[in-house]
Amino acid sequence: MEEVKIEKLVHGGQGLAQLADGRKVFVWNALPGETVRVRIIKKKHSYAEAIAEEIVTASPERIEPREENYLATSPWQIMAFEAENRYKSEIVKELFAQARVDISNFDLTAVSGKAAEAKNRAFSPRAMENPPEVFYYRNKMEYSFWGDDDRLHLALYRRGSHGKQIVEGSVLAKPELDARANKLVAQLSKLQVRAGDLKTIVVRCDQAGYVAGSLFVKDQRFPTLELPHGLRGLRVYFSDPKSPASVPTRLLYELGDVSLNDVLLDKEFTYDVDSFFQVNLPIFEQALARIKEHCSEASLTDMYAGVGTISLSVAHKRVNLIEFHEATAAMARVNAAASGLQANVVAASTEKALEYISGAEPVIFDPPRAGLHDKVVQRVLETRPPKVIYLSCNPATQARDLAKLQAAYEIAFFEVYNFFPRTPHIETLAIVELR
Repeated sequence: MEEVKIEKLVHGGQGLAQLADGRKVFVWNALPGETVRVRIIKKKHSYAEAIAEEIVTASPERIEPREENYLATSPWQIMAFEAENRYKSEIVKELFAQARVDISNFDLTAVSGKAAEAKNRAFSPRAMENPPEVFYYRNKMEYSFWGDDDRLHLALYRRGSHGKQIVEGSVLAKPELDARANKLVAQLSKLQVRAGDLKTIVVRCDQAGYVAGSLFVKDQRFPTLELPHGLRGLRVYFSDPKSPASVPTRLLYELGDVSLNDVLLDKEFTYDVDSFFQVNLPIFEQALARIKEHCSEASLTDMYAGVGTISLSVAHKRVNLIEFHEATAAMARVNAAASGLQANVVAASTEKALEYISGAEPVIFDPPRAGLHDKVVQRVLETRPPKVIYLSCNPATQARDLAKLQAAYEIAFFEVYNFFPRTPHIETLAIVELR
C-alpha cells in the first residue's frame, strides 16, 4: 500500500491524490486533507483507482459510518451531512467553471434534509409535512443473493471486488423494502433455491407503504412461488445467465398487483415495479415545485417523460410526452388520462421525435446520465423554444450541454438537489430562457 495526501473530492465521489510515480489516484473512503494508505483496485496508464485502507491523519469532518458495507451503496456515510451538502455544491461549481458556464449568481446550497426546511417550506408546504430524511429514504432497492450452509441471504457487492457481503438490508432503504425482501428470501430458502440460480431482487414501495418486487432468475423452469405476506405483487423474470445484468429476457409469471400509486403536487401517479420513478419523493417534489413556478405557459413538451411525473405535475393545459420504453409510455398514458390535461403520449426516443421540439412552447429534459444527444442540442438551437427546463442526474453532462446552449440561451434559474443523501450522486435543475 502507498501513502497519499487527499487534495479534494471529485465528481463521482472519490478523493483525488497523487501516487509516487506521478499518476493521479481516485480514492474511496477518503476526505480532503486526509493522509491515507491506499490499496489499488484498478490501474490505468495515466491514473489509478483505490480504496483507503488506513486513515493516517483523519479529517475533522470524518464520522463513523452506520454500516459495514457502506462503500457498496453509500460511500459518503463517512462525513457529516452538512459537509456532504457543501462538497456537492463545490463539485457542481467546479464542473460548471470547467465548462465555462456561469452559475455564480445562484445559491448552490444543496437542497436536502433539515437544513433546507425553511428554504423549501415556502414553495412546497405539503412536502414539508414529512421532511426529507438522510437515511431510510429510498423507495427502491436492488439486492443480489448469497447462499451458504445455513440458508439464502440478501447480499451486496463489495466496492472494488467481485466478492459479496451478506446484508439484512440497507440504511438508505425504507424499512418495508428490506422486510419484504427478507420474507421472499426466507421462502426461497425453504424451497432450497440455489443462489447460483438467482441474479437480483428489486423491491419498490409507494408512500403508503405498499411494496412490489421483480425477481430476476437464471432458470427458465423456476418454481412458482407464493406471494409473501406484505408483498403486493411480484414479477419473476428469466434473465439470460450469459449476461451479468438483471434485464428481462422473458416474463415467467406475475403474482398479485405490481402497480403502485403516489401523489406529487396534488396529482396522483400510477407506475409499476419496473417503471422509472424517482427514489426520493420529498426532494423530487421540491424540484417539481420549482419547475412549476417557472412554467406559466399553456403548453409544454416533455422529451424524457417517464410515467409523466414532471410535465403532468406542472402543465396547465396541453402537453406532449415522449418516452422511449413502451411499457413506461403505457403508464404515462394512464396518468395522462387521469390528469385532466390535453396530453399526447408518444413512444419514441427523443432523438427520433425531434419534430416535437419547436419554437412554440417550452421543452422539458430529464435525460439519463449521458445527457443530451448532439442532435437534440442542435434541434433546440435551430427551433429555439422560449424556455428549456433541464433536470439532470449528472451535472458534468448538463454543464457540457448548457455550454452549447449558451449560443442562444441564458440561465434564469439554477439549483442543486441532494436526491441521494450519503452518496456522491447530485441532481441539478437549470431553467434557461432565450437571450
